[in-house]
Amino acid sequence: MGKAAVFHGTGQPLSIEQVPEPVVDGGHVVIRVQACGVCGSDLHATQEGVFLQEAGTILGHEFAGEVIASDDPDVPVGLRAAAVPVNACDSCRQMGFGSCRKNLGILCPENRITGLALSVPGAYAQTIRVGAKQVVPLPEGVSYDEGALVEPLAVGLHAVDRADIPLGGRVLVIGAGPIGLAVTAFARLRGAGAVVVSEYAPARREAAAAFGADTVLDPGQTPDVGAAFAEAAGGPPDVIFDCVGVPGIIQQAIDLAPVRGTIVLVGVCMKPDQIIPISATLKELKLQFVLGYAEADFARVLDMMGRGLIDAKSMITDTTNLEGLPDAFEALRKPGSQIKLMIHPNG
Repeated sequence: MGKAAVFHGTGQPLSIEQVPEPVVDGGHVVIRVQACGVCGSDLHATQEGVFLQEAGTILGHEFAGEVIASDDPDVPVGLRAAAVPVNACDSCRQMGFGSCRKNLGILCPENRITGLALSVPGAYAQTIRVGAKQVVPLPEGVSYDEGALVEPLAVGLHAVDRADIPLGGRVLVIGAGPIGLAVTAFARLRGAGAVVVSEYAPARREAAAAFGADTVLDPGQTPDVGAAFAEAAGGPPDVIFDCVGVPGIIQQAIDLAPVRGTIVLVGVCMKPDQIIPISATLKELKLQFVLGYAEADFARVLDMMGRGLIDAKSMITDTTNLEGLPDAFEALRKPGSQIKLMIHPNG
């Protein structure tokens, strides 16, 4: 038996319980979880809405640890690793069509995200079972905490991939949570000439500067974000990333964008929203929706971490063990200075 934090229903704190140890079979491995990040999706998963999970779900899809049991000779015991939390179907891959064949399993209609489905328990636990093919080794020098950040970083990398930022282009990032920070870092690596971040929270504005933002704006103290951006960057934004996902942001981005600008919608808005389509049509804007990442993005992010191109540790503002998780998790519902809460389930 081992310990895990179990979700039992809305309005109830996570419960620390004894759960059966996972076993290896059918090409799986067991990882002793050394670090697991708390994602905004985990909070959504415990609230009324489309992400609400079933009672008994063990959350946690951002994790890294040590392989302690393996059913695959290519994944040895003792390996330090993260894992892609995508559990897509095999049928369309085997038949040669569909999202899975293109390594876009996150878009598979049968996909289940580890820790966001009752049938695939997550890493708010001392141990976790994953498919051997999901395992991605950590490069030497990359810590477990850093390895647990690869998932949100991969989201940012995928968004920047889809944005097609012109070399030397001007970029506006709306929101400096973990995904906004990841977008900021990869936009800089992709060759953006100016990266400006708009964020209300002081702690996140400070982090945005550490992640490569040239200028950080407080929209609460900036009457005209468009004018402030142009003054800081030398012109309007070529690409705008919405990393917030609340109603009204899309129209704000449309109003800020120049002719033939690009808007990348990274934040997940789960409520109805309204836009004025003609305002985008008259500018021939490109609205690019993105979801998650390609499976290969994990290895790409870890390679950049290993080469020192990404230093994401400043994203971690809070840590806890399993016993402290229920209170720390509830505190995130009214965020203050937190950016990323990291759990250390084994101490």
